[in-house]
Amino acid sequence: MNNRKTTYSTFAVLFYINKQKVKKNGLCPLMGRISINTEVAQFSAKMDIDPALWDAKRYRLKGKDREVQKINCAIEKLTADIHRHYDEILSEQGYITAELVKNAISGIGTRKRNLLELYQEYIEELSKQVGLTRSYGTLHNHHSSYNRLKKFILKYYNADDIALRQLDYSFIEKYDSYMRADLKRSLSTIEGFTVMLKTIVKRAIAQGTIHKNPFSGYLPEKAIKKHRHLEADELKRLMSKPIQEKFLCYVRDLFVFSTFTGISYIDLRNLREDHFYRTEDSKLWVRFNRQKTKSECIIQVLDLPQQIMDKYKEQRVDDRIFKVPARSALTANFKKLAERCDIDKRITFHMARHNFGSLITLSQGVPLESVCKMMGHKDISTTQLYAKLTRQKVNEDIKRISTSIKAKYEIPEWNRDSDNVKNIHYGQREQDNQYSD
Repeated sequence: MNNRKTTYSTFAVLFYINKQKVKKNGLCPLMGRISINTEVAQFSAKMDIDPALWDAKRYRLKGKDREVQKINCAIEKLTADIHRHYDEILSEQGYITAELVKNAISGIGTRKRNLLELYQEYIEELSKQVGLTRSYGTLHNHHSSYNRLKKFILKYYNADDIALRQLDYSFIEKYDSYMRADLKRSLSTIEGFTVMLKTIVKRAIAQGTIHKNPFSGYLPEKAIKKHRHLEADELKRLMSKPIQEKFLCYVRDLFVFSTFTGISYIDLRNLREDHFYRTEDSKLWVRFNRQKTKSECIIQVLDLPQQIMDKYKEQRVDDRIFKVPARSALTANFKKLAERCDIDKRITFHMARHNFGSLITLSQGVPLESVCKMMGHKDISTTQLYAKLTRQKVNEDIKRISTSIKAKYEIPEWNRDSDNVKNIHYGQREQDNQYSD
């Protein structure tokens, strides 16, 4: 395969004023012309020039006043940009045309070549998908990631941006260290931000700006994930503790509702009357698609969550079942709940979902397949994580195994007394009896 780049004998850039389009103020638009071999492409420089000051040989204005110097600097920068685009296009594509360079200057069909520049483009596209295929939370996370990268590049590279081609393994190592040592971020936070950075790198590879992953081989240190849930006695204390404050009681009721339905925070905010229906046996069910995974959830609503729904029915202002407070308000009140109920854990709303997956369903013998469908998991392996974490379930499983083993296996009667300790093999006595004569 021939990888040699095509060489070009002529490449020239010149500027001229279009005297055919004199404006009312007497100024003429400045035009540019790119010549590569026999091909020519013309473009507007988006500047207006006084014909009396134009030097057609130097392609600059005559004079030394501030406005003249400003325009001359702009022409010099534009010239430098044209030469840069020429070199980059020729380097990447192996060929060049005047039209390609013109389009690059105009921003037509150009590929972003800097990290933050490309990230900004990604965020702009992402913002248009919010409410359709992407959530506001995802957009917020990428804004945070962008701002963090911007501060990192400024601090460690003393630059406003960095070329995608300059990215290498040391970049992500420094970024990891920056978040770990300078910002004191947790391992899970570091993992999340490096995953978002890799998303932009994949985009750069897809558009052809870089040809391989500069971070290949990098794996962020993973935090040990604890899918925490309350123990049965803790949940009982939380539910039975007398609470006078109305809002704190409301926060607890929402937590309990989620505990007995498995509905997440964002899905609870979206929960509406038309998600509920009754079957022929008068059982109340709820069916909806999860915002996070778009997977369908089908859950029978037990008596306890029905009572909570009825309790706040009169407070509805629209077809939404609950008016769910902001996360910050919930977090502050969960701390109060933990203190009031003597729970030595950090309670989060997501913990209620884990309560459902562990205490309410799996610990009670509900099959994994059913729990997977109720919780809207795309993969049953996600549901299996909940089965690993319930001590009650482990105890129940051990009891069942013990009963099963006892019914199937036993030590022979003759080998139960201590005199047979010396018989290493169960068949030793039979062998001794065989040769006794």
